[in-house]
Amino acid sequence: MPTLIMYSRRLGCPFVTLAKRVLADYQVPYREVFIDVDQAARARVVEWTGFLSVPTLVIAHDDGDLPYEVPPPLPKGASPRGINRGAMITEPGESQLLEWLRQHGLVE
Repeated sequence: MPTLIMYSRRLGCPFVTLAKRVLADYQVPYREVFIDVDQAARARVVEWTGFLSVPTLVIAHDDGDLPYEVPPPLPKGASPRGINRGAMITEPGESQLLEWLRQHGLVE
């Protein structure tokens, strides 16, 4: 069973608020990992996105925190915002998030 992990931070962020609303509206369970608390998670997000980009959502297996497949790399300095990278999406808009969740069978 896939596990949805949302890399987030405790301070407010409009993209995190949007993601939480969509996940609540569709009753999608997820686990939140705070990059301002967990330094290893912070380093992973920077490695994956090039920035401290939240939310970064990943589909993991076996209750892990890592994407089930390595996401394709981004060009150096490119924004990860809204790009579907298979098992990962970062800072998606509502329609992008819903399409990604459907792709992974988490919403109909």
